[in-house]
Amino acid sequence: MTYDEAYKRFEAFSKEVSRREGIRDSILDQVEKKRQGIRKVEAEEKKLSGVVFLLQKAADFSRNQATHQIEDIVTQSIAYIMQNSSRFIVDLSEKRGLPIAEFFVESDYGEYKVKTKPEMSRGGGVVDIVSLALRIAFLENHRPKMDGPLFLDEPGKHISDDYIFNMGEFVKECSRLFSRQIIMVTHNDYLTNICDKAFRVDIRNGISEVVELIAETDES
Repeated sequence: MTYDEAYKRFEAFSKEVSRREGIRDSILDQVEKKRQGIRKVEAEEKKLSGVVFLLQKAADFSRNQATHQIEDIVTQSIAYIMQNSSRFIVDLSEKRGLPIAEFFVESDYGEYKVKTKPEMSRGGGVVDIVSLALRIAFLENHRPKMDGPLFLDEPGKHISDDYIFNMGEFVKECSRLFSRQIIMVTHNDYLTNICDKAFRVDIRNGISEVVELIAETDES
């Protein structure tokens, strides 16, 4: 091999080394950019994980606050109507990642307490009270606030005559306290008489006849 041939081979080798170094540098530059991108994604993921954690905590706090408010409202409703110390409990749990709420009524019998489903308590009267109180609680705690009347179909139909007076006063007090009109359908004479306006609907030959009932007033 002559000197010129060796020199040409050396120049070709040097050019190939330079070309490959350029490819290497380009690859290293791309790798560094990818690493920077990964670090940015990891930082964003960490930030989002923190946001999710905070939102979860806020949701848990709000849910617990709402649960306590509902428990208090329904417990006070039971106490007002049935004149006892029974306590309404909302038992929160999760099933397949979804929140589940179960309702219980805890009755105090002195030395022991009994926790049962509302439908198992006192022949259905407690169910009527819980149902009524829950409707009012959800309606008044809804945000944004929902306007309009509250419609009730046969409220307290399972409540005994011993407590129907209290239930009527409870409905009137809720209407006054929340400044909300209540429209109800009932067959109970007492609930009919406490209304500001009452109408009797009779069906004759398939035709509904509506008559306004005039409240009796004492003559002076």
